[in-house]
Amino acid sequence: MKPDVRAWVRMPSGRRLDLLDPTPFDWDDEDLALGLARTFRWGGHSAWPHPLSVAQHSISVLYLRRAMSTAPLDPLVELRELLHDAEEGLLGFDAISVIKPFLGDGFRQLTARLENAVFLRYGLPRWTRTEHALHKRADRLAAASEAVHVAGWSAQEVRRTLKIAIEPVDEDPLHAHYGGTPWEPWPAKLACERFLEQLAALRQSAG
Repeated sequence: MKPDVRAWVRMPSGRRLDLLDPTPFDWDDEDLALGLARTFRWGGHSAWPHPLSVAQHSISVLYLRRAMSTAPLDPLVELRELLHDAEEGLLGFDAISVIKPFLGDGFRQLTARLENAVFLRYGLPRWTRTEHALHKRADRLAAASEAVHVAGWSAQEVRRTLKIAIEPVDEDPLHAHYGGTPWEPWPAKLACERFLEQLAALRQSAG
């Protein structure tokens, strides 16, 4: 790698993250929560006044994954669900799935390095094949439901146009806990606070 390549990001905490050579010490929890709250899904497009943040999506996936399990999940497993898109908050970019192949190997390597730093910082276990399949089901269910209730696609368009085979749910998984209007995207400040609250609770439970 050329020594003059500039890939530094300065975090609100004052810490500095080298996107090309990240370490687990380059951000704090508040930096991550704010980054995820300011990073938007669906290219920032929304049928609501606010776009949907990756922070809110991450909490939805956690709650959906809990609902899919017949037994309580290990706190580290739940923490891994909450942090499954953490690298996007550090990067400040959630690539729409269809464009990822066009971004190439360099982008995949960059995100893999960031993901590895996240796993190291939070002591997350690596995915097993079975666990990852369960995670992907919760993630796709969140995506299908967001497509209908947030982005404004019809259920038929989700299947035929977006090629997401799983059926969306009508009930917002977050509504019973947080109240408010079902499926309404939270403002960034609120998304940051709620993500940080979830992160702190799971870190404490995981010990």
